Amino acid sequence: MTIHDLKTAAATMIDGKLAPVRDDLMVRAQRVAVVAALHAEAVDRDGRFPQEAIDAARAEGLMGVMAPAAFGGEDAGVSQIVDVCYILGGACASTAMIYAMHQVKVACVIRHGIGADWHESFLRQLTDEQLLVASSTTEGQGGGNIRASEAPIERDASRISLERQASVISYGEQADAVVTTARRSAEADASDQVLVVFMKADYSLERTLNWDTLGMRGTCSAGFTLRANGRGAQILPEPYGVIHTQSMVPSAHLMWAGVWAGIAAGAVERARKYMRKTARGADGQLPPAAAYFTRAYSSLRALRALIAASLDRYEAAAYSPAGLSSIDFQTAINLLKVDASELAVSTVLSTLRACGLSGYRNDSDVSIGRHLRDVLSSPIMINNDRILASIGASALMSETPRSIRD
Repeated sequence: MTIHDLKTAAATMIDGKLAPVRDDLMVRAQRVAVVAALHAEAVDRDGRFPQEAIDAARAEGLMGVMAPAAFGGEDAGVSQIVDVCYILGGACASTAMIYAMHQVKVACVIRHGIGADWHESFLRQLTDEQLLVASSTTEGQGGGNIRASEAPIERDASRISLERQASVISYGEQADAVVTTARRSAEADASDQVLVVFMKADYSLERTLNWDTLGMRGTCSAGFTLRANGRGAQILPEPYGVIHTQSMVPSAHLMWAGVWAGIAAGAVERARKYMRKTARGADGQLPPAAAYFTRAYSSLRALRALIAASLDRYEAAAYSPAGLSSIDFQTAINLLKVDASELAVSTVLSTLRACGLSGYRNDSDVSIGRHLRDVLSSPIMINNDRILASIGASALMSETPRSIRD
């Protein structure tokens, strides 16, 4: 049997077409991470979009892997995507966060759009063309309160239009589509929202705010006036409140946590490299700062365990709308965001202490500067204070666990 015969036998027929045989998802993610790492310093220094890494992700077919096989995807689950985010996070935080934000929106369309002709067609195009999808959920004075929209959908027969003052659209100018929240109509309450997909040809962006930040510089998260026109069919069928609870929050907090853990892991690896090099030059004697490396290693283990447990909890509830909407689950998944971000920051800070001046320098091969600047975005990305305040009442309603595994 020839190589061609083997590949043909292993391939899958999708809509009458022979699907390409691909390597394991994690192997492909590692290849993208190599490209991302090569350009990470330039992406950070110049505050530019990580074009090379995203091109590599497209070439590896990573953009549409969550889509069902019937739509050209690979049926990848959230746990697999979190692992990809972790791998990319260790190489280039901006690349990893862009990938995570893209997949959050794809997850929403998959869960809430399948069964609607327009969104099924969009998923096929996404996988065929390896589209990059941006998100627009923050707006005007509301900032991080994504459960309220100012701009309404305007309707004219089967057509819709939207103009919103988006305080942030990450990689908006580079994306092929944008998924945005909006008020259902001019008469609707701010919390009566919809989620709508607009293709690049459907909208224009007028920049209103630049992106010159401490870290995550390559996400290019500028502010824009978004003006869009499309068809009513582009609105996802379910209310945004349902999408927010069942898909947006769980996917975002799990995938972002994967990114932050990846950043922390990258910093720990640099600290490990420093410790080994220092010990070799001192006849195996570890430096006094070795305790900080141990602390970083321990907190990274705790962070990974937290994310793994949260993934198990999500997967147990994934097919139960009631389970996903429960106070207990929503409290836990929101606290994941808070706890993961704080743990990631403390891990990277410990690696800086472990590496000392070598980690503090920007021109060192064990520099922790970029990792620290990037990870410091995590507590303020949907601010932890906002989350803690919003779940205070539900936390009070939850009973104190009676055992370790409750």
